[in-house]
Amino acid sequence: MLRNDGDRLRRVLVSSPGSAYFDPTTHAANNIPELADRTQTGRQHARMVATLTAAGAEVIDVPGLEGHPNSVFTRDVALCTPNGHIVLRMGLAARRGEERWMSAALEELGEPCIGAIEDPGTVEGGDVILAGTVAFVGISGRTNGEGARQLADMLEGMGYEVRTIMVAEQHLHLGGAMSVIAPKRLLCCDTGVPADVLEGFDVVTVQGRGPSTGNVICVGPNEVIANIAENAEAIRILERNGVIVHSVDLSEFRKGAGGPTCLILPVERGE
Repeated sequence: MLRNDGDRLRRVLVSSPGSAYFDPTTHAANNIPELADRTQTGRQHARMVATLTAAGAEVIDVPGLEGHPNSVFTRDVALCTPNGHIVLRMGLAARRGEERWMSAALEELGEPCIGAIEDPGTVEGGDVILAGTVAFVGISGRTNGEGARQLADMLEGMGYEVRTIMVAEQHLHLGGAMSVIAPKRLLCCDTGVPADVLEGFDVVTVQGRGPSTGNVICVGPNEVIANIAENAEAIRILERNGVIVHSVDLSEFRKGAGGPTCLILPVERGE
C-alpha cells in the first residue's frame, strides 16, 4: 500500500540498466542526451540499490524492456496507490510499450491494476507526487491536461485532494522541482511552484540550479537519498534542517536525463 511518498519505503521496483541504455542508436528518439559509461553506470545503480536495502526496503529488479533505454527509469510508467496500480501513458512516444511491461510485473507481485490513462491523455510518473491526503500532479511536456484530468478523477475517488502545478520549463517532470521528504514535509525549488499550492506542508526551499535540483528519494521520514553529483547545495540545506542524507553518485543517470526518484517505482510504504 502506498499513500504518502514521505512514509518509510518498504518495497520498490528498479530495472538495472541494460544494453539499450548504452546503445547510441536508441538515444535520439528516447531523449538520452549523453552516452553513459557502462561500468560506472552499473556501479552507481548497485550502490543505490544497496543504499535502499540498508534503509529497509525490499528491492525487486525487473529485467529491462528490450530496445527501451528509458526502462531503467521505472518511476514513470505506473503509479502505485492504496488501491492498486494505475497504468500510465508515456508522453514520450518512444517509451510507449513500457507501461504494460511494468503493469505485468506489478500484477505478478499481487498489485492489481485499477485503471489506465487513455489516449489522448498522457501522464508520466515523474509528474505525480502522493502526499497523504494531497496528490500533486504536474502538467509538463510529458503530462498533458487531459491525462491530468483522467488521473485526478481516479485519485479524487480515493480521497485525495489533487493540486495541479504547471511545471517550469527547466524541469522535465514535477519531481525535478519537488520531493516529499516526510509525511507533511517537502523539498521544493524556488522555480515556479506557487506557495498556495504548498499550503499545509513544511517546505524546505532550495534554489533551482538544475533540472533535478529538487529530486531526492525519501526512504523514511526525514531520511533521503540524493545525487551528490547534482544536489550538493540541496544536501547541505537538508542536513541543516535535520534530514539524514545518503549521498550517492548517480551522474551516469543524469546523462540519461534522470534524477534519483526516476530510478525507482515505490510499491509499498508505511511504518
